[in-house]
Amino acid sequence: MPALNHVPPSRWFVLLTAWLVTSALGCGADPGGTCGPSTGLVTEVLDGDTLVLEGGGRVRYLLADTPESTAGKHECFGREAHAFNRSLVEGRHVTLVDAEACEDRFGRRLAYVFVDDRDVSALLVERGLACVLHVPPAGDSRRQEFEALEAQARRARRGLWGACSPVPCA
Repeated sequence: MPALNHVPPSRWFVLLTAWLVTSALGCGADPGGTCGPSTGLVTEVLDGDTLVLEGGGRVRYLLADTPESTAGKHECFGREAHAFNRSLVEGRHVTLVDAEACEDRFGRRLAYVFVDDRDVSALLVERGLACVLHVPPAGDSRRQEFEALEAQARRARRGLWGACSPVPCA
């Protein structure tokens, strides 16, 4: 679990709950966890919601879906989401917290990614750089939290909610 010494008190409960749920499910609480190591060095950021760890493992962020910016696709706000993600995690050591499912249908590890005690998925959604993507069971334990963050971003017309019509990930 990420250190809580720099996390605002309002986020402690969320982080603690996520950690307790994932620990109870046997995922990611230790380096030999069910889903993989609990930390890693990010060697590449593929787009707004996917990264590559040292050793080649791909990680897809849980509950965040950014507009596409790869493979010739250039959706509205895709480049901004990719740049923001890169600025947060590329070349950095991150903490990985697994949830209810270890992989997506493409074989990518699913995880909440933390850098400097900040949840990257939550940051992407609250800043309007991502929509919530919930594919059960992955993310069941935090779905409502993320939907509330998205609703706030929509109301404030942050990021893609104010710039894109139609919103590519909605």
